Amino acid sequence: MSLDLRLAAPVVVAWIVVGVLIGAPAALAGAAVGAWAATVAAVGWAALTRRRHETAVAVAVAVAAVVALGASALLLTMAAVQSPQRQPHDLLAAAHSGRYVTVTAVTAELLHPGMKNYGATVTEVSVGPTTIDCALPVTIFGEPPRGETIGIGSVLTLAGTLVATDPADDVSFLVFASKPPTLVGPPPWYLDWANGLRSGFSRAASGLPGSGGGLLPGLAIGDTSAVSPALNAAMKATSLSHLTAVSGANCAVVIALIMLAGAALGLSRPWRIAASVAVLIGFVVLVTPQPSVLRSAVMATLVLVATAAGRPVRGVSILSLASLILLAVDPWLSRSYGFVLSVLATGGLLILAGPITRLLAKRMPAWVAAVVSIPLAAQLACQPVLVLLNPAIPTYGVLANMLAEPAAPLATVLGLVACLVLTPLPAIGHAIAWVAWLPSAWIAAVAQFFAGLPGSAIPWPAGAPGVALAVLATAFALLAAFPPRSRALAVRRAASAGLALLLVGYLGVAGGERLRVQLSRPGDWQIAVCDIGQGDAVLVRSLGRIALIDTGPRPERLARCLDELGIGRIDLLVLTHYDLDHVGGTDAVLGRVDRAMIGPRSDAGDDRLAQQLVASGAAVEQVSRGLTGTLGELRWEVLWPRSPLGGVQPGNDASVTMRFRGAGACASGCLSSIFLGDLGNEPQARMMAANRIAGVDVVKVAHHGSADQNEGLYVKLHATIGLIGVGADNTYGHPTDKLLGILARVGTMVARTDLDGMILVSARPNGGLVVWTERSPATR
Repeated sequence: MSLDLRLAAPVVVAWIVVGVLIGAPAALAGAAVGAWAATVAAVGWAALTRRRHETAVAVAVAVAAVVALGASALLLTMAAVQSPQRQPHDLLAAAHSGRYVTVTAVTAELLHPGMKNYGATVTEVSVGPTTIDCALPVTIFGEPPRGETIGIGSVLTLAGTLVATDPADDVSFLVFASKPPTLVGPPPWYLDWANGLRSGFSRAASGLPGSGGGLLPGLAIGDTSAVSPALNAAMKATSLSHLTAVSGANCAVVIALIMLAGAALGLSRPWRIAASVAVLIGFVVLVTPQPSVLRSAVMATLVLVATAAGRPVRGVSILSLASLILLAVDPWLSRSYGFVLSVLATGGLLILAGPITRLLAKRMPAWVAAVVSIPLAAQLACQPVLVLLNPAIPTYGVLANMLAEPAAPLATVLGLVACLVLTPLPAIGHAIAWVAWLPSAWIAAVAQFFAGLPGSAIPWPAGAPGVALAVLATAFALLAAFPPRSRALAVRRAASAGLALLLVGYLGVAGGERLRVQLSRPGDWQIAVCDIGQGDAVLVRSLGRIALIDTGPRPERLARCLDELGIGRIDLLVLTHYDLDHVGGTDAVLGRVDRAMIGPRSDAGDDRLAQQLVASGAAVEQVSRGLTGTLGELRWEVLWPRSPLGGVQPGNDASVTMRFRGAGACASGCLSSIFLGDLGNEPQARMMAANRIAGVDVVKVAHHGSADQNEGLYVKLHATIGLIGVGADNTYGHPTDKLLGILARVGTMVARTDLDGMILVSARPNGGLVVWTERSPATR
């Protein structure tokens, strides 16, 4: 494929324009009109430059301006047309008032037992007597219908409440179901055939040993439901997670096989192309139309069309046109991380892989240079965006990809063949799956090995500063490696010096900040709140004994917190309930827990987690009100839930609620504390009625600071400080103004992880407490 960047720059401009403005729906229509007017003016300017016989550069700039403005006008128009339909006024009103609604939804992914949230398209919403027909992408929070796996395209009804998302979000609403939905309709035939193949392949892969079995469906058909949180974290830490995102390589393999088979059968080129398009559509249905799949499929279709028309295929132009088509269909893809990373990785391969290969081939064998250049090119292109998802640079990413990439096509092709063959020829399908397991297990082993090495990630600034720094470092590196031919030596020296100064300056600042935090961190803390994003993971320590209350959403975040605090063993693990933001990080402590206390279980997924803890050597028990014990000099007591539950449903309202009070000499002071899980207003009131509630030093605020709180409880607790585990820029509005107002009225100081980072609370020997926060280490 030849390199042609003429379409790329205008598409990038249009992408940025729509990506910025979809966050301001009221401005979309006006911006679209303005863009069309500017396009007309640019067309006149371009025509004028040609009549005046301006230089080729001037004409090219004028044409590029026309294309950029026209593309921007198109995307803004599509966004302006779709925006009112994504968040209808009546549904926004229902969301803001907290009214219960009845929803009919079509599933957008396979629903497995134990899932806590899933994507769907809402087709009908009833608000009181009013029924609204719609087509809204949503995320549903709650358990799927109990029983077997539910296929894509199944029709569900459920009742619950809506939460409106940011207008730029890729989903319109969050739906919080009050109970599991009811399955009211099967998938249509044109989707159900793929559901059967996916389910059969997943069952077959589940019988394969180790991590390779869980990873194989992800490599072959993009189904990552069986990938454990620990392996998922290892894949991300080593930059291998792209292997489970079906991409251009998968589509290329499928099309190549069909074209070769067609040629062997003597079919003409038009028939081979038609067959390739038909099979490609089926492939997209099978692997589900995720952003990376859609990008790959549209690019493959454009390549086939160009081939049929006898036109040259230019990779960057094909990528640009495919991106423009998809953004016109769904402008909200402009802010989809999956879509952005897919396009950047493909662009990096098309633009950078060749030059990097030629550069490295001067110092190593050509085949080695090619193997190194592919992951390096993708890494360079994607890293500025990846730091938004995880502010760290994977140290061993390129090396891990060099070792894993050769195995990926084998696992993909063999896994896909097994998926297709299992239904008609089960014995042969299982045999092929076993062969595909070998490269899959190798990839899993590579990920786990490198993720476990010391220094597997280099810390990097988060947010916009991190992106800017990554872009600047990438630009310097590329200029140093590929300077313009004119003044090449001067540019290379300047870029190399700039890169060196940037990295030395960053390492100096980062090292100094790290040292400052380490030196200021108190060693006598009794309560530590880990900064793990939107979720809870709180440690209580007394005389060297450690209790961990909840594990947050992701194991790698919890593992990082435990490592920073030097925690190796957990004497007591408390899982208050089974929402992902409270138990998702449990893999990080498997094999390190002596005793685990869990809340009421509601489905097979909850049972599996308990079984994992038992298998790792922990003594596991389901607890209820009245259970007591000690942790060093602290006495703990379970205040909630009751047994039997008495009408309370497992989940938030049955969160295990713990109270700690001093019971020993406490020469250095003992903090009293209470941990409220995700209790809402009503269960908080019932918990108060069932127990004698006295004042405490520290309260872990319920449900990340939601509005569903009982002010009377906080009045009785009269805590010195309220701790809130909450993610920055979360879409729930946590902590809410209502909760913050309650704490202010009762005189409770607030510490929250989204603003403060890690929080440590220490006791003063003569009473009182000291609070240290990672981002403002001064005590208060």
